[in-house]
Amino acid sequence: MEINYSELVSIKHVSVQRIDGIETTSFLDTLSIEEPLEIRLSYTANAERVQKNISVTMRTPGNDVELAVGFLFTEGIITSYKEINDAYAVKMNCLSDKQNIVQVDLKENFSPNLMQTDRNFYTTSSCGVCGKSSIQSIKTVSPFGNLTRQRITIAAAVFYKLPEKLRTAQSDFTSTGGLHASGLFNTQGDLILLTEDVGRHNALDKLIGQSLISTSLPLNEHILLLSGRASFELIQKAAMAGISIIASIGAPSSLAVELAQEFNITLLGFLKENRFNIYNASDQTVITTTVK
Repeated sequence: MEINYSELVSIKHVSVQRIDGIETTSFLDTLSIEEPLEIRLSYTANAERVQKNISVTMRTPGNDVELAVGFLFTEGIITSYKEINDAYAVKMNCLSDKQNIVQVDLKENFSPNLMQTDRNFYTTSSCGVCGKSSIQSIKTVSPFGNLTRQRITIAAAVFYKLPEKLRTAQSDFTSTGGLHASGLFNTQGDLILLTEDVGRHNALDKLIGQSLISTSLPLNEHILLLSGRASFELIQKAAMAGISIIASIGAPSSLAVELAQEFNITLLGFLKENRFNIYNASDQTVITTTVK
């Protein structure tokens, strides 16, 4: 079943009042939509077909199949898109008949890694690590961990231009001011892929899911730009996709820096139009400041 993305509205208009000093004015404001998405998994166990509810995440509607596929991959439940037989939205007669369930049917001969689904996979848009019992339980092993990476040299000027390119491409953020984005760039600074969501971890899962579906992984020769801060889970998800260069508009957490060191990922923070901080430098990435 194909998803009609035209039915998945990501913004809505609401009537609000603005108080400015002693003046009150009414106007229509544009908000980002936040709705629950349930991810269901169907697989074969002991010669029987089993259906399991894997996660409920609060997300912005759109690219829901990519989000579900990316989530299953970055959580280590699947390792390849080839393990999926079908992924589709389930039409329900509730929640105003909205498409808020994605079912992923795995192939008959594949057994998913469900060790981590014993914990509660309730994920909110603001905290992607909620419900996870310990840091060790979400440290999945990237299938690209032993990938041989080429040495990459990038001029600092390339990074300086990325925030503006991301803002220019964020149509929904321009309307609402309430969406996070993950942007994938090549090493020349060209935007390859952009995904948006009210949850920063959902935006990244959408990006990785789309890359997995299009067989573009690993993303070891690309730059990932995060519109907000860099959390532990975002670094973990990026590492799963083989990403080795991450830049964020905001600050990284201490645990994000530690994980970047563990996975040999170049991690930049507080990226502006003329400066950034290097929190970890990969031995495969060289950033130059020489003006030619």
